[in-house]
Amino acid sequence: MRKSESSVAAAAPSPTPLSEYPGEDPRAARAGIQVIARAAEILRTLSSHPGGLSLGAIAKDVDLPRSTVQRIVDALGAEGLTMSASGGSGVRLGPAILSLANATKFEIADMVRDALVDLSKATGETVDLSILDQNKAVFIDQVQGTHVLRAVSAVGAAFPLHCSANGKALLAMLDDAALAKVKGKLKFEQLTPHTLRSWEDLAKDIESTRATHVAVDREENSLGICAVAIGLLGPMDQRIAISVPTPTHRFVQSEALLTEKLVECRARLLAGPLRRA
Repeated sequence: MRKSESSVAAAAPSPTPLSEYPGEDPRAARAGIQVIARAAEILRTLSSHPGGLSLGAIAKDVDLPRSTVQRIVDALGAEGLTMSASGGSGVRLGPAILSLANATKFEIADMVRDALVDLSKATGETVDLSILDQNKAVFIDQVQGTHVLRAVSAVGAAFPLHCSANGKALLAMLDDAALAKVKGKLKFEQLTPHTLRSWEDLAKDIESTRATHVAVDREENSLGICAVAIGLLGPMDQRIAISVPTPTHRFVQSEALLTEKLVECRARLLAGPLRRA
């Protein structure tokens, strides 16, 4: 059951002090919490490097001794959360993460659903929710608008990252190292005369998106269709994008309004369902 908007806005309850857990040594509890925090940091680092990292590279990134990283990675590996990278030269996320991520797809869709519905009502347009999956932007939820859209893509549809608003919004959330890995896999397929043709052109759009938090597709994926999108981090640092596609003739008149409503939607989610600790 979704929380009401008022309950979402309410302050989260303060955590119970460690000293109030009967029969538990506060020092041991703090040590356990520290290990969990370090494990989470290692998993976040690996999530930005799909091909894997060496233990030394992980240790440098999370600022921990290599021996500590080794112990934590071994424990994560025993649970299927990490595994050896191809060639055995490093560590990558394991298969258990996939099952968690699949569950998260439905969780994140439920968490942001109210905001998507309100965004669609405010603009009259169809609103799509996407995730980054195998170098594609994949729709996992959709709210259809009252305005007619010539071609409505179904949930499950995948879009190229280089020529879609949701794709560029997702790319803008990657760090430079992760972007470098994606760069080598992009084919820059020309879908329309307006499709970006080079990494240099795409890099400019990524920098603009990072500065404004809004990505734009101007008939780059489909002639007659434009779109705007925002990127956000969901549970487990999952990257998501919320996009609003619209026919070009409407986009010319409504781009400012769509951008404004998307920015408001982003602020609402960051203050509520996707508020970071």
